[in-house]
Amino acid sequence: MKNLWSDKEAAALEGDDLALRVYTSRLLGQEPSLVLHGGGNTSVKSTVKDIFGNDVETLFIKGSGWDLKTIEKEGFSPVRMDACLKLSALETLNDFEMVKQLRVALLDPAAPNGSIETLVHASIPYKFVDHTHADSVVVLTNSPEGKAKLQQTFPDFLILPYVMPGFDLAKQFDNAVKSAQLDGKKGVILSGHGIFTFAENAKDSYDRMIDAVTKAEELISELRTSDRVISVAKSVDHLALAKIRKKVSDLRGTAVTVKMDNTPEAVGYSERSDIADIATRGTLTPDHSIRTKRIPAVINGKAEEQLDAYAESYRQYFAENSTDEHTILDQAPRWAVWKEQGILSFGATRKEASQISDIAHHTANSIQDAESLGGWQPLSSKELFDIEYWELEQRKLKKGGSKPMLQGQIAIVTGAAAGIGRKCAEDLMSHGALVVGIDISPSIESFTGPNSLGLVCDIGKEDQLKSVVEKTVETFGGLDLIICNAGIFTAGEYVEDLDSNKWDLTLRINLTANQLLVKYAAPYLKEGIEPAVLFVGSRNVGAPGPGAAAYSVSKAGLTQLARVLAMELAPSGVRVNVIHPDAVFDTDLWTPEALARSAERYGMTVEQYKTRNLLSTEIKSTDIAEMCTALVGPLFNKTTGAQIPVDGGNDRII
Repeated sequence: MKNLWSDKEAAALEGDDLALRVYTSRLLGQEPSLVLHGGGNTSVKSTVKDIFGNDVETLFIKGSGWDLKTIEKEGFSPVRMDACLKLSALETLNDFEMVKQLRVALLDPAAPNGSIETLVHASIPYKFVDHTHADSVVVLTNSPEGKAKLQQTFPDFLILPYVMPGFDLAKQFDNAVKSAQLDGKKGVILSGHGIFTFAENAKDSYDRMIDAVTKAEELISELRTSDRVISVAKSVDHLALAKIRKKVSDLRGTAVTVKMDNTPEAVGYSERSDIADIATRGTLTPDHSIRTKRIPAVINGKAEEQLDAYAESYRQYFAENSTDEHTILDQAPRWAVWKEQGILSFGATRKEASQISDIAHHTANSIQDAESLGGWQPLSSKELFDIEYWELEQRKLKKGGSKPMLQGQIAIVTGAAAGIGRKCAEDLMSHGALVVGIDISPSIESFTGPNSLGLVCDIGKEDQLKSVVEKTVETFGGLDLIICNAGIFTAGEYVEDLDSNKWDLTLRINLTANQLLVKYAAPYLKEGIEPAVLFVGSRNVGAPGPGAAAYSVSKAGLTQLARVLAMELAPSGVRVNVIHPDAVFDTDLWTPEALARSAERYGMTVEQYKTRNLLSTEIKSTDIAEMCTALVGPLFNKTTGAQIPVDGGNDRII
């Protein structure tokens, strides 16, 4: 475990207790084998003046919802020490009341709630306190060989049995302090939970954490009888992946995205002959169960049956451990070991799936380490149930809350580098969708972000379209929505003068490419969540004009294709509709020259031409994008084979 402390950086913060607390908290947060995604907590005790100028002994504790890796001063909750110590001295206190009383004890009512372990930090009679869920420490406490060596390896640490986080843990520490068990100790190791270190200055507390975790890592290397399994990633079965995602979404009651871990370590873990046993014993640390549930699913072959069995097993687990006050959560796994493929993590959002993936990866490695030390022995199912169904978490569940309209749905948008396509992609994302934008322009790569992927693609080439579909499924887990927007427009060319290559190219891009995209996407759409295809047609379909034969014919063919697909895909629940825009001039299709030519043909100024509809209104890309989102969304979930104009009213169409 590398020590990241810098005397130079720390010297610049000297005299500012909270600044030093932020500094060492971030050092801890940079190391994922210490803390992951909001895990762990740190504190510092300091004296501040209230509005009356009185000195107030204050505990600054990491606030709920903050991450040690990126925490700022504002992320620490300032709590009155006297209130904390009085609460710790109580014989009984439920966790909800504890959180409420700690809220009352805040010096700043705008501050976040402090960590659930606030009273633990307050009880420890040292200025700086660090707490992590270090993988190596938890491995030792959850394995026979490790447990046997703990006291010998850590003589200057107090080793305590596991108790429930919250007030129970606070009482355990309060009693340890009052009985002088912490005297002369550098820290505390909590079985199945993690490690605390403390000192009167930030450097010593941080150093003690790094030194202790290093000792734990060295002890594992010394005791282990086997290494982690490493293997080469296999080619992904994309359709099987989409089916797994569909089943998990059904069990969870909402669309999920999948993050696949097919690193050599994850694939090796999935190939273990004992995987069904070791993977389903419990979590690495109890707080993980809130994010990951107690155990993952193990998928080997018949995924749907195995996921149904997982759900039934979860219901049994709930029945065995619950009381009348508990409300059962959904029965979908949060991650799965996919035999010989790797690890799959499921999230209603990409952020959730990524966080679970990190936890699952560390869990898999740690389980193998513990197995090599005499066997992986996590907390009991009852102890993990108590965390998963913690009173505080149940109250959050009952508050509910709405989700974005398209949350977790996965879309492909063609021609997404600019214009209508870009607006469509952005609007879909604003409603919670994960979007793959494709375009022939290399600028599409700038579209890539946490919830999006920009791929360069010549839609005129069949192999590239097939690759885009597979890449979408591999990246996000499936495919639900397609908006076929990309197209080319050749204006001012009459049939007798039309170059045959331009004719062929226009039909290839505007018509055939869309047929090919749907061809390769159809198997995945049939396994999608409320799947829909939307073609961007044109007013020219119903009211063509001279000089645009290739464009008008291709869009008319596209409309007919949509009608056929609506009938073919309806039995699988896939909706297919068409939108017919007109006079959308803020796109790359309409150059100033093309716009001027068209306006001149009608004897209008450019501004008059832009609003030449019955409502005398200009149609913009955002208008089209919003209608596209609506058509693929739940508002039109009973509509297929429809053609919707967005043209301000055209007398020729009407």
